[in-house]
Amino acid sequence: MSVIAAVEQKLRQLKLGRMQAVVASAIAQAEQHQLGYGEFLDELLAEELLGRHENQIRRRLVQAHFPYPATLEQFDWQARPELKRAVMMRYFDSGFVEKAGGLILIGPSGLGKTHLAIAIGTRMAQLGYSVRFLTAQQLANQVLAAPSRTAVSELLQPLVRCQLLILDEFGYLSVDPQLGPVLYELVSGRYGHGATVITSNKSLTTWGELVGGDSTLMMAILDRLLHHGEVFYLRGASYRLRGKAVGGLPGMGEAERVGPSSGGEGGHAAGA
Repeated sequence: MSVIAAVEQKLRQLKLGRMQAVVASAIAQAEQHQLGYGEFLDELLAEELLGRHENQIRRRLVQAHFPYPATLEQFDWQARPELKRAVMMRYFDSGFVEKAGGLILIGPSGLGKTHLAIAIGTRMAQLGYSVRFLTAQQLANQVLAAPSRTAVSELLQPLVRCQLLILDEFGYLSVDPQLGPVLYELVSGRYGHGATVITSNKSLTTWGELVGGDSTLMMAILDRLLHHGEVFYLRGASYRLRGKAVGGLPGMGEAERVGPSSGGEGGHAAGA
């Protein structure tokens, strides 16, 4: 067995996979550039750390359960002029999670709300934060399938603990009234220590109808979500319908807006 093969075997036994993969080429480069022992070892250890960092990101992305990959670079800002990129960039910064912020994206289907939410989640996973993604209907189905209230609380624990929670498509399908108290428990449990992103096609003024008409409960939920959060309204033609012989989808009407959004930056209403 050659020296390099013996080294690779030992690295495999030590579970240093990245070092095992690159040690042969690293030795060749070290000889070519006449690196000292310390320099060679430093470069080899840097490769191992890089490999572990990349693996951690991959694990966090898998654990997030994103329905498809989406990044900031892929988002078409020109198609969404109501969203100011400079304003939205704050949600791609670690401060969003560290401050346990809230973000609600509202608009018709096909405007890129889910893409933007996934892009934010992807960025947070890359920065080292735990992220969970699920639709409101998935949450409702899991809650209704739980055999007891204790089981519901246990179901919510991973969603409460994650550093960023993305709840997608709130209002696209009918949500059982039982979800209201569960949603309150979830948002209250996250309040102050976890960031939350919600996408919806319904105006905030109608959200109470989605949880059995309990507007008081929904106001309490929104109060916690928007204490350190903002609402952004997306308008215009659907990405999926662009270029087809179909008229532009209607945006959120002026009468449906809440908060000081008219004339505001990026078509948004700031939380209190």
